[in-house]
Amino acid sequence: MFGRNKIITDEAKIDELLSRGVEKVVGIEDLKKKLFSGKQLRIKLGIDPTSPNLHLGRSIPLLKLRDFQELGHKVVFIVGDFTGIIGDTSDKDAERPMLNTKQINENLKTYKQQVSKVIDIKKAEIHFNSKWLKKLNFAQIGELAQVFSINQFISRDNIARRLKEGRRVSLHETMYPLMQGFDSVAIKSDVELGGSDQWFNMLAGRDLQKKFGQSEQAVVTGPIINGLDGTKMSSSKGNTINFLDVPADMYGKIMSMHDDSVIEYFTLMTRMPMNEIAELEKQMDADPKGVKMRLARELVAMYHNSDDCESAEESWKSAFEAGGVPANAKKVQVKLKMPLVDILIKQGVVASKTEFRRLVKDGAIKFYGKLEERKIIDPETLVSESGDLKIGKKRFLKIIVKKES
Repeated sequence: MFGRNKIITDEAKIDELLSRGVEKVVGIEDLKKKLFSGKQLRIKLGIDPTSPNLHLGRSIPLLKLRDFQELGHKVVFIVGDFTGIIGDTSDKDAERPMLNTKQINENLKTYKQQVSKVIDIKKAEIHFNSKWLKKLNFAQIGELAQVFSINQFISRDNIARRLKEGRRVSLHETMYPLMQGFDSVAIKSDVELGGSDQWFNMLAGRDLQKKFGQSEQAVVTGPIINGLDGTKMSSSKGNTINFLDVPADMYGKIMSMHDDSVIEYFTLMTRMPMNEIAELEKQMDADPKGVKMRLARELVAMYHNSDDCESAEESWKSAFEAGGVPANAKKVQVKLKMPLVDILIKQGVVASKTEFRRLVKDGAIKFYGKLEERKIIDPETLVSESGDLKIGKKRFLKIIVKKES
């Protein structure tokens, strides 16, 4: 069940709370005392709407937020509608382009719906950080900035690397940690959750809380997960499994992922008991497909329901065993003579032009048109007719060419 009112201080549950999917904790001893005290804590997680879709990488801190919620603590979800405009470059090797308000508002339309798939949104506090950040004047921003040094910012690995290589680091990038840190002050957070790439920004929250006379929040970081191509899951790469993917797409994507990520996905993205996951890990060498199907069922049921899970599995089995394209494969309308590579990247079917060229070279992309079935052998292929695509064994796309008006 979601969100109990009573504060639960069970030792085993608190131990798992602070270890499963956790990389680092700042202030752990003080946090343990508070968790065992029976006091309700305020647990903060912020996500910037830089993309319209939340992906499973985002589920790691969201599930940890739910863990705190199920122990009776107050979860505070912050939609970074203001910080999203500036853009965080904590995990980037280049300057992130600034977004405008229109783009942010378009992206966040379904954020509450998506977040509610993981936490009990009715028992959570939801805030948009523009509420307090856009009110700050230059004098107040200067007061916040005084807490930090430029040396602290440029010593971060990705920033130091860009400077060493002579690449641009814009002044606005230095402002992001101040804004995320001030969010902690605004909502008086006791604990902040985030990925390991957010380390500097979350520590900034502790520094600013101290300046404003608040108790410093504990910081709990989780790992960064790999996507379908074995590199960091990122919307910009198109290698994501999204909360709102239809069941068949979600199931198929999970079945196409690298085997070496399966147990990590079970651990971080489900709440299956760890002893059951240990048993599944033992089965991986003998039956990797069966274990992966179990993962696909768990995740589809989590973001949809058991009926959707069964139909998605039947669809995948039919396509996988028959070697064809499932009837409920994703459909996309395109213009005549569009580059095939652009379509596949935009739809998240392949992660990059490099992956597309490799698949073409390996003869792994097949096109089923009205009159013929053929392998795609030219990486410059343009769409000439409607038809079905099979990419490798587990990825599919139905292409519908728009009629000229």
